[in-house]
Amino acid sequence: MIPVVIAALFLLPPMGFAIATLIVCVLAAWEWAQLAGFKTHFQRIGLALLCGVLLAGMLLLSAGNPVDSHLPIVKISLWAALGWWIIALLLVLSYPASAAFWRNSKVLRLVFGLLTIVPFFWGMVVMRSWYYETQQFAGAIWLLYVMCLVWGADSGAYMFGKKFGKHKLAPKVSPGKTWEGVIGGLVTSAIISLLFSSWAALDVKTTTLLICSVLAVLASVLGDLTESMFKREADIKDSSHLIPGHGGILDRIDSLTAAIPIFSCLMLLVFSTL
Repeated sequence: MIPVVIAALFLLPPMGFAIATLIVCVLAAWEWAQLAGFKTHFQRIGLALLCGVLLAGMLLLSAGNPVDSHLPIVKISLWAALGWWIIALLLVLSYPASAAFWRNSKVLRLVFGLLTIVPFFWGMVVMRSWYYETQQFAGAIWLLYVMCLVWGADSGAYMFGKKFGKHKLAPKVSPGKTWEGVIGGLVTSAIISLLFSSWAALDVKTTTLLICSVLAVLASVLGDLTESMFKREADIKDSSHLIPGHGGILDRIDSLTAAIPIFSCLMLLVFSTL
């Protein structure tokens, strides 16, 4: 699917990319409805459509092509992402005890879903829109950079974990993940960052890029663990079977749902770099 993603990044204009991302988010919302405890097709489709209407309405309110990264709706979404993923970290660290807090609340689990999907949408849209009027592909390159970091971290974690993994990262949430895998993912991402920045000449301070990249990679691990936690509570292996042999949309973007908005928040709001 990587060629399709890259084609969408570089061939679609910002609004076209936003619409494509919205469709992905609607499918993710359809899957999340099951994680929230809604089992019937009517309920899941209804919630997915509501999510689509919400995102479309927010996009119309932004009234921009490309979207202005300084809009309040964008800033609020990205700050909300930072807060949510801090909470998610606490939920994962204290699982299964933390499940007593949200296990029996469909509303709360839906809120968690919105805090996952909506900031991801805005992170994708605003990153693609950065400097579009002066540098058409600048935002696409930044998005590709974060995606490569996450893909590299996933691959590195798998390889290092298989070869050297002994110490479990979160055995009660995802028994297959190890600390050795996380370290391997960070090393792989660091190599990708060096190679990518030398190719793309990313115009940002090295220390800022390092901090944002490391935190984005760690967030990607948290995104994966968080979805695993919700799937474990829902007693399902895959979020759906939309992608034959690969599970669902959430299974493919769970790491990005955390990494993209966290990276965007750090670069745009915390360090005011872009």
